[in-house]
Amino acid sequence: MSRISVSEAVENRKSIRAFLDTPVEDDLIREVLTKAARAPSGGNVQPWRLYVLNGEVQTRFKAVVEKKMAEGGSTETPEYDVYPPSLKEPYRSTRFKVGEDMYGYLGIKREEKPKRLEWLKNNQKFFGAPASVFCFVDRVMGLPQWSDLGMYLQTAMLLFQEVGVDTCAQESWARWPETVAEFVGAPDELMLFCGLAVGYQDPDHSVNNLVSDREPLENFATFL
Repeated sequence: MSRISVSEAVENRKSIRAFLDTPVEDDLIREVLTKAARAPSGGNVQPWRLYVLNGEVQTRFKAVVEKKMAEGGSTETPEYDVYPPSLKEPYRSTRFKVGEDMYGYLGIKREEKPKRLEWLKNNQKFFGAPASVFCFVDRVMGLPQWSDLGMYLQTAMLLFQEVGVDTCAQESWARWPETVAEFVGAPDELMLFCGLAVGYQDPDHSVNNLVSDREPLENFATFL
């Protein structure tokens, strides 16, 4: 299997929102998640706790969520606010633009709110991905350990790219903490951070043409 460079993995990685049903082997997922544990971790605490769903288990979990969605969706208390209640500029604009760009590729206009809401339900279907990883953290951990989670997940996503597997990190699962914890058997001391959809992108789906913009270096870096 040919390997790509780190730069190529960074360039190629993006949030995939339409997957094929092509299976991803457990052994390949194990290999990536094992290698990703070399991610930086302050004091070598290694706070990430993972639960992997694949194949039939993933199908069963989707059925559980689909039933709850049909009954009105989640009424659970979210583990955290995914975004600050009053997101200021320039962060508000960049978040707004990527959403509008996505709906543009989908051909859903701003006034078509029912269609937009229907599309959002795909989050809880992992966008069709055949496998997923749920990332938890012990509730005693603080903000520095949360940064460790991000570094672990980014390392894993780049390693998945190296072997030709696509991903989508999903903080939206923070709104379903009880459902996820009950299904995977996570103990009460663990807090759900996010999900990670894992699979192979559908190259023919328009939404996968979306590549989110990034601010130029001068907007976020100061050289002294």
